[in-house]
Amino acid sequence: MSSPKKPALIKSLRFALIFKLFACVISGLLALPATIHAAEGPQSTSMSAACPKLLNETFPRLQDEQPQSLCQYAGKVILVVNTASYCGFTRQYDGLEQIYKRYKDQGLVILGFPSNDFGQQEPESNKKIADFCRNTYSIKFPMFTKSSVRGPNANLLFRALTKQTGEAPSWNFHKYLISRDGKSVQSFGSQITPLSLTMTNAIEEQLRERQ
Repeated sequence: MSSPKKPALIKSLRFALIFKLFACVISGLLALPATIHAAEGPQSTSMSAACPKLLNETFPRLQDEQPQSLCQYAGKVILVVNTASYCGFTRQYDGLEQIYKRYKDQGLVILGFPSNDFGQQEPESNKKIADFCRNTYSIKFPMFTKSSVRGPNANLLFRALTKQTGEAPSWNFHKYLISRDGKSVQSFGSQITPLSLTMTNAIEEQLRERQ
């Protein structure tokens, strides 16, 4: 005749085993986020390291003033231009948009920086500048909020471009052409139009270069 204590003992052992398994599952789930974060760490570091020093800056977008890291353009050929809405060179917006459309699929991006440094020819607010660019020239390339591009108050990108080329903008629509790796920068004065052979040949030469 079996002892009445055995069924209770077996039941107790089963409960202990189930509880132990449940505890192991919970412990594994709690440890999962730490594993994910550990895996993400080196990847983030690698992405940061891939951004050239010249592009390691953030500027507010013209349309909504949301901060934009220039690192997102790493690996592209970049044409940086300081712009103004009431200048004899303002019509160059049209040429800039044309070369952006022509070469963007090959890796070109144009970055526009409105500035009131020259002749007080960009006095408007960021919203009015954005409306002007969109409504008058249908600009699709990235534009950033108004800032200074020359002298002690120049934004950090233009300071670096001036230092690297030895040439600061002398008027609106000065252009800097940055290579894919961010190490080479060419400077073009306002008189060099976007659709000129000088400009398009330089762009095409840089586009042929691969990282």
